[in-house]
Amino acid sequence: MTYTDILGQQHAAAPGARIVSLVPSITELLCDLGLAPQLVGRTGFCIHPADVVRSIPKVGGTKDVNIEKIRKLAPTHLVVNIDENEKPTVDQLAQFVPNIVVTHPVAPRDNLALVQLMGGVFCARERADAWCADFERELAQVEPGRPQRVLYCIWKDPWMTVSRDTYIARMLALIGWSIPALGDQRYPSFTWDEALLRDVDQVLLSSEPYRFTEEHVDALERQIGKPVQLVDGEMMSWYGSRALQGIRYLKGLAAAG
Repeated sequence: MTYTDILGQQHAAAPGARIVSLVPSITELLCDLGLAPQLVGRTGFCIHPADVVRSIPKVGGTKDVNIEKIRKLAPTHLVVNIDENEKPTVDQLAQFVPNIVVTHPVAPRDNLALVQLMGGVFCARERADAWCADFERELAQVEPGRPQRVLYCIWKDPWMTVSRDTYIARMLALIGWSIPALGDQRYPSFTWDEALLRDVDQVLLSSEPYRFTEEHVDALERQIGKPVQLVDGEMMSWYGSRALQGIRYLKGLAAAG
């Protein structure tokens, strides 16, 4: 199922919804839309905004979900994501949760449809419209910097990166930065060899899901002899609310070269 298919589905407005969100970035979005009082469950990775989510019960991780805990919370709506949540788990939850809201943003502009979807389903259209207007303005002001070929690393042992067919790659494309083609997988593994390094101007180490640090940056620069920098993974990969900050973050990366 594609994101377009999902948005084409009819979701009745739900002013009194009891929501469980299994998507960290969308949990943050729902809070920013004023819907925190209706969130009855979240994952342990739903950490923003910290002062708000602290009081919302945890229901496991994005993949190791506690089915019975969710059942006891009696949600009317479950928010999931195609990449982050596993279909067999969602199928189990669909047996007792009346409404499943499926999301799958794959490009920066998909944030507009995502926010409108959440605003429409959960009766927060005014805030959703305001956010979309802000996002459109920020997006219109993005100017590509000096074109660069960058390797965006998300894991170590084994080393893993992202393909061109990902939200992260399309975010980077906004500033003229491209990802090398390393096969058909969305998150391919790779080894450091001369051929790869010839095709890369700079390496980006993401702060998540692997917790790369400045120590990793220093060690890798010595190893490969290429520029390496640490980047904020949330700014690059979290859609919804954080995408607005992400666009501003990208502008800073482009300006720094």
